[in-house]
Amino acid sequence: MSWALEEWKEGLPTRALQKIQELEGQLDKLRKERQQRQFQLESLEAALQKQKQKVENEKTEGTNLKRENQSLMEICENLEKAKQKISHELQVKESQVNFQEGQLSSSKKQIEKLEQELKRCKSELERSQQAAQTADVSLNLCSTPQKIFPTPLTPSQYYSGKDFFPSYK
Repeated sequence: MSWALEEWKEGLPTRALQKIQELEGQLDKLRKERQQRQFQLESLEAALQKQKQKVENEKTEGTNLKRENQSLMEICENLEKAKQKISHELQVKESQVNFQEGQLSSSKKQIEKLEQELKRCKSELERSQQAAQTADVSLNLCSTPQKIFPTPLTPSQYYSGKDFFPSYK
């Protein structure tokens, strides 16, 4: 087929053939250049699409990060409110504990006073019983025997676990 394409050139002057050859060379050169530019254009279009996709992905990621940031800020605000609430509750509890510690201290002091009063009463009771026994012994020596009735339990005997009936020697 290339022979058929070359047939039209037969009989043309040399100068025209040179000019045709020159133009065909330029045409080939321009075709190669056009192919290179077409390849560059396609490469640039692919790179542009890739960049557009990248920008779109970054926009989506930016939107997601903004949403996540907003969510985290709300969580932080809720945690701060909870912290303040717990802090207030802790202060209330601490003041209650301090109040109850004061009451406990006062109760301990009152218990100490009552224990001292109880010791004093026990001591006084023992002295009274000893005096009564001494008086009974001296009366018994002087008179006829009499029946001895047990004394009722005192609160100190009841709590200290002493027998209901006192032992007589």
